[in-house]
Amino acid sequence: MANDEAVLKQYLSKYKYRDYATREVINLIQVYRSLTYRLEAFVFNNGTRKDLLNLDGTIPVNYKGAYYNIPICIWLMDTHPLNAPLCFVKPTADMSIKVSMYVDNNGKIYLPYLHEWTQNGSTLQKLIQAMVTAFGEIPPVYSRPRNDTTTPYPAASFMPQPSGYPYPQVTPQPGYPTTTPYPTTSNLPYPSYGSPYPGAAPTNGIPYPPASTTTPYPPASNYGGADVAGGTITEEHIKLSLLSAVQDKLKRRLKEQSQQSQAELETLRRTEQELQQGKTRLEDIISRLQRERTDLDKNVAVLQEKEKELEAAVERLSEQEGVDVDEAVVTTAPLYSQLLNAFAEEATLEDAIYYMGEALRKEVIDLDSFLKQVRTLARRQFTLRALMHKCRQKAQLAC
Repeated sequence: MANDEAVLKQYLSKYKYRDYATREVINLIQVYRSLTYRLEAFVFNNGTRKDLLNLDGTIPVNYKGAYYNIPICIWLMDTHPLNAPLCFVKPTADMSIKVSMYVDNNGKIYLPYLHEWTQNGSTLQKLIQAMVTAFGEIPPVYSRPRNDTTTPYPAASFMPQPSGYPYPQVTPQPGYPTTTPYPTTSNLPYPSYGSPYPGAAPTNGIPYPPASTTTPYPPASNYGGADVAGGTITEEHIKLSLLSAVQDKLKRRLKEQSQQSQAELETLRRTEQELQQGKTRLEDIISRLQRERTDLDKNVAVLQEKEKELEAAVERLSEQEGVDVDEAVVTTAPLYSQLLNAFAEEATLEDAIYYMGEALRKEVIDLDSFLKQVRTLARRQFTLRALMHKCRQKAQLAC
């Protein structure tokens, strides 16, 4: 497991979510031990080439009570798990692809689970389980008779090969020789389609069903309403099969595009609503800023006027001669003048008592002198405070 993790991290070094993809692959190969991984070149239909991780092997499928190993390969995108992987059926040389709603004539797998792939909820193990369920309903391959030298489907495919070069798509003709592009893996149990060897058993011990009984996989006949007998498929049958596959693929593409367009339209609508809300908020902010700017302009004008007044006052005072302190403050009534004088004298007494205490602390005067002077000052201070209290009562001021 540690060796697999190191090799996978080396293979997935260019993947966006390397650690997540590594854990998923390790968990998958521990459950499905027939799957192997390797890094190979994947060539898309537009010619783009990328090195992607390929999971190749078989998965067990239960069809009508019997288990069959279906060969598949899974290509992980370099953005896994943001994008769904590409999945293909890899039939062996003695097998053919059975076109259905799940598999096209090139072997590509189409599942609802792939179309509904999500970053957070979808995993490779659940994908394999979806394949097992779908292939248990409609098998993706069937076994051709061993004496059949024709291929029921085009041998060339757009599924990438280990060499990294896609095979060109050719028009099949009757009697076209079988040249399958997939590597041959023998001894895999698949249901027989018209097998000339009834009751024959493969090397792993799982018998093919007898020719006289119903084959586990539906016969590969009756494609497009045609009856195929003896494994011989005409050009008309192939055309009908291809036409049906193209129609199904176009329907799926149209449905996907419609759903994508609906999702994009819904996103655009939500974006429009958010932009309208943002526009309203911005307009409110702009109007509030304009009001604040108007208030600031008014305040600046007032401050400029006050500044001019202060400058004029300073200039006027600088032109005057010295001001007498006693004449600087003039009261409007004799009562206020008495109150002002009493307050000024009381404040001087407060300062005198403070400095007497400082003199005592510094031992400039002795204690007896300090007590005598402080007693005299305190008596005078008490008299002044009583006078100020009485003056405030007469003037109806707050005491």
